Amino acid sequence: MQNSVARQYRGYAVRSSAHCLPDGCFSSNVTLTRSDARSGPALYEFYSLDYFSSEEDALGYSDRWARDWIDTRG
Repeated sequence: MQNSVARQYRGYAVRSSAHCLPDGCFSSNVTLTRSDARSGPALYEFYSLDYFSSEEDALGYSDRWARDWIDTRG
């Protein structure tokens, strides 16, 4: 599994990762962290968003999925 460096997007730290499965496919995953002064830190972890034949495709999908999730929730 490759963990990318966390990057910031609209107040969230976004960390995408891809997990290599026994069949050679890659599962796309993402962890989102947000610190909120009112309620404290929030952690969201999403696993197996979809499956891809390359690690690069899985990581790209995780990034896009995270941006869409953040954009629809604020």
